[in-house]
Amino acid sequence: MSHWTLDDFAQLIDYTNLHADATSEDMRKLCDEARQHHFRMVAINQVQSQLCAELLAGTDVHVGAAIAFPLGQTSIAAKLFETRDALANGATEIDYVVNLTEVKRHNWEYVAEEMRQIVAVCNEAGVPSKVIFENCYLSDDEKVRLCEIAREVRPTFVKTSTGFGTGGATVEDVALMHANVHGEVLVKAAGGIRNAETFLAMVRAGARRIGTSAGVAIIEELAQRMQQQGVTSINL
Repeated sequence: MSHWTLDDFAQLIDYTNLHADATSEDMRKLCDEARQHHFRMVAINQVQSQLCAELLAGTDVHVGAAIAFPLGQTSIAAKLFETRDALANGATEIDYVVNLTEVKRHNWEYVAEEMRQIVAVCNEAGVPSKVIFENCYLSDDEKVRLCEIAREVRPTFVKTSTGFGTGGATVEDVALMHANVHGEVLVKAAGGIRNAETFLAMVRAGARRIGTSAGVAIIEELAQRMQQQGVTSINL
């Protein structure tokens, strides 16, 4: 796509509230704003799946459950249980964190098997799957190897970050991941994306989902920019 409308941009946004102390009212506000601005998904902790599914019933806004979040340090069996439980409670997308201990050990067989099993559950349910790398802890070689595994297993997305590590998404990481999935898997950028300029830079680099808690501010900034320029789309 070269010309992006405001709704095209909104459909890239996974609107996020993953705070440990998020209340039911916070979830209601998140879902109301996601509905109002036509965001693609709300990104929430797994335990909020049922509430958000109820709040978004009758809309096309997806409910995205974060699995083994934010550390990824649970067994494959635990991640599978959490994934199935989220789906049973209304989640319609899954973002899971890889086992970083096994990544750093270069135990690629384990990492691939974990990915295969979680993606298989998502495929059976007919929902998108996203694999969170947490790039701030990884070398470029490790990021590339994860992309290679993803090309074999075929999750829907590979994702840069949880937003809870020592760093978030970078344009360089998005470009690296985009180059190494060869168009066979999509790329999601998340972590530290708080304004329209950063948002657009991630899209230009190849991101086709953006995880952000600043979705409303970004869309309002883009709308204002379009209005000032007298245009209804932005060419990227």
